Amino acid sequence: MSGHATARAVLRSEATVQAGLGVETVEKLPAKVRRPVLYRDGPEHREDRRQTARFFTPRRVDERYRGLMADVADRQLAKLRAAGEAQLSELSFGMAIEVASAIIGLTSSKPGIRERLERFFPEKYGKPGLTSLHGLYWIFRQNANWMRVYLADVRPAIRDHRREPRDDLISHLLDDGCSAAEILGECLTFAAAGMVTTREFICVAAWHLLTDDALLARYREADEPGRLAVLHEIVRLEPVVSRLRRRTTAAIELPGADGPVTVPAGAVVEVLVDAANTDPAAVGDEPLAVRPGRAVGDGTGAAALAFGDGPHKCPGSGIAILETDVFLTRLLAMEGVRMAAAPRVTFNNDIGGYEIRGLVVAVS
Repeated sequence: MSGHATARAVLRSEATVQAGLGVETVEKLPAKVRRPVLYRDGPEHREDRRQTARFFTPRRVDERYRGLMADVADRQLAKLRAAGEAQLSELSFGMAIEVASAIIGLTSSKPGIRERLERFFPEKYGKPGLTSLHGLYWIFRQNANWMRVYLADVRPAIRDHRREPRDDLISHLLDDGCSAAEILGECLTFAAAGMVTTREFICVAAWHLLTDDALLARYREADEPGRLAVLHEIVRLEPVVSRLRRRTTAAIELPGADGPVTVPAGAVVEVLVDAANTDPAAVGDEPLAVRPGRAVGDGTGAAALAFGDGPHKCPGSGIAILETDVFLTRLLAMEGVRMAAAPRVTFNNDIGGYEIRGLVVAVS
């Protein structure tokens, strides 16, 4: 289903639950193990989101993380200035890791967190299984990666937070009685949401700006609200996660082009976010054009459904947009900045989104 109204109705329905992003694997965990928030639904999920909402308020983001974002961006771009050119995906991943780590509380890690996360979130995933050498390899690799992140990143953070509680996600989870394994699961969920997706969006936004002189000029000349409007329009057209799946727990009625459509209980519905975000009924004329500040329909945000909607709407959308702006304003202010090599784009079916690699930026 692809129309904006239909897609939004699916995402907002109380009769749907998460059906993608590896939920099948999570469902195999013992019943006593608390699922990461991404894989929970209903009252438990709503209460968790209520308790953690304070970590993502605009005021907190502005007061606690804006300065950190600026410092991290400056450090990453110093590497570009020193070398003359760099892979943008590496710079943006370094940016995303440090910012998300501060929000989560992963601030006691041993050296090498980038490499551990690269291994945990590879470009290509294999299918674990017990009937082939390939499947056995991926079982071993998956378990080894979990253990590396736990021993080098999560366990040290838990130890330090128990000694000195802080106002971040890990302290919240400890106060909530979560086990070390449950905290590991939450940390990796937030890492995927806050690190991997932000890396891709920084790359795609830079690609748009470095290949569109008029858009680049507009971005450079705009104040912050104007720049954020440009980024919201880019993410509307290029949602990092463009496929969302929900399973119905009861029959639901959805608006359709030819009238209401009833979806039976137990059905898996795939929401095509990229198509929904270019529905003229929601985003107006020329839906495939980049037109920051476009007039949108009632109830349609500037980014449309790029950050989801309903109970599982991304709580860190404001962080991702501001982080991208902080990084790009500094990158695009560098003398002679240009795209030295065009990227290659692949689609990761496991997360339902694109991955951009090979985009090389250079400076004079």
